[in-house]
Amino acid sequence: MTTIERPTRGFSDLAENDRVAGALYTDPEIFDEEMKKIFYRTWVWVAHESEIPEAGSFKTTQVGDQPVIVTRDRKGNFNTLLNRCRHRGATVCDQRSGKANGFTCPYHNWSYTLDGRLRGIPYPDGYEGVVDKNDFPLQKLRTESYLGMIWATFDQDIEPLEEFLGDAKIWMERFLKQSNGFPTKVLGAHKFRFKGNWKIQLENTTDGYHFPMVHKSWMASVDAETANMMSFMDDPAAETHALGNGHSVAIMAAAHADLDVDNGDEEIQPRFQHLVDELEQAGESPERIRRYMRSMHGCGFNLNMFPNIAMSSSFFRVLVPISVDVTEVWHMAIGMDGGPESINRERLRIHEHFQGPFGFGSPDDAEGWDRVQIGAGGNPNMPILVNRGQNREYTTEEGWPTSHVTDETGMRESYDMWKRMMSDV
Repeated sequence: MTTIERPTRGFSDLAENDRVAGALYTDPEIFDEEMKKIFYRTWVWVAHESEIPEAGSFKTTQVGDQPVIVTRDRKGNFNTLLNRCRHRGATVCDQRSGKANGFTCPYHNWSYTLDGRLRGIPYPDGYEGVVDKNDFPLQKLRTESYLGMIWATFDQDIEPLEEFLGDAKIWMERFLKQSNGFPTKVLGAHKFRFKGNWKIQLENTTDGYHFPMVHKSWMASVDAETANMMSFMDDPAAETHALGNGHSVAIMAAAHADLDVDNGDEEIQPRFQHLVDELEQAGESPERIRRYMRSMHGCGFNLNMFPNIAMSSSFFRVLVPISVDVTEVWHMAIGMDGGPESINRERLRIHEHFQGPFGFGSPDDAEGWDRVQIGAGGNPNMPILVNRGQNREYTTEEGWPTSHVTDETGMRESYDMWKRMMSDV
């Protein structure tokens, strides 16, 4: 039987401007190298500030395949700690989230503070002259926050977070306008796994091309106004911009790309009339009610930030690489921390309709991702094409390579960053 051998050239050579090797989805050695060269060497999103709102709050997650704890300590600082006891290597926290005074290893009860310092060792006489507690804190990752979004990295010498985010910051600010002047908060998360490589999902966030084919059932289930808002296939204002450092933004509903801009032509959807009536009775102004209604579906774009977080229309989409052919996805619904709770409830129902476990969107997407993984295994040397729209791509005055939202400009940006980071240089 003929065997398909791994190419002998460098991994970075497997990504070209218009195509990438199928082996990028299937080769375990490439996956291991991605953990080392990408997820351990760049900023990885780990939490939103609303998830750890006060001193003692924490959540557990991963940076690449490494388990970490994200905490807010008594000084209000954010910390990201490797979830590994310095004694014999056991995890020191097994809860998804909560509030604690610190963390204690269940194996031998070595205990640590919220910022990772080793504060207690049971029966310490066996360590006199052997262990200085100052020498054995939990490993701490560099942690920085921007607009409530928290990132961490194992690379202590990396560029500042804001420099890494670059022009994505403009779109982050626009995305958060959907909170209507209130702080943003995470309302809940839907988590699931699919049998495919993490980059398949990374591509999907700015893939407008698949939407009318894959999500036909969702389009048929919504009101005409919502369906019309998402009918962007022939809309020249629907574009994708490559923003640098692997980041990109896909604008699907240009009229909602900046919620501060309202030309007054858009009618409020009849489906929200019960909310309008409720807010009027509560004394809200017509201008304020209109702003709430226009932001109900979130913003009009998906912002993809390399390598693991998207601010997608009205929710956060987080990808967690588990193995070369298994990826975990977190869809995190967001709302206002303040303001009418009826708006948050309606946003949750909209989120559930598309992204929830019984929704229309996520199951359809996951089916597609699974099929890509199976098909790519058929011949990992056969390329995956990311060349749609190269014939009409242009550069904006901001310096952003740009094409239609159905084109693969965002994917090319992601793979350009992938190539740079996977280079041996």
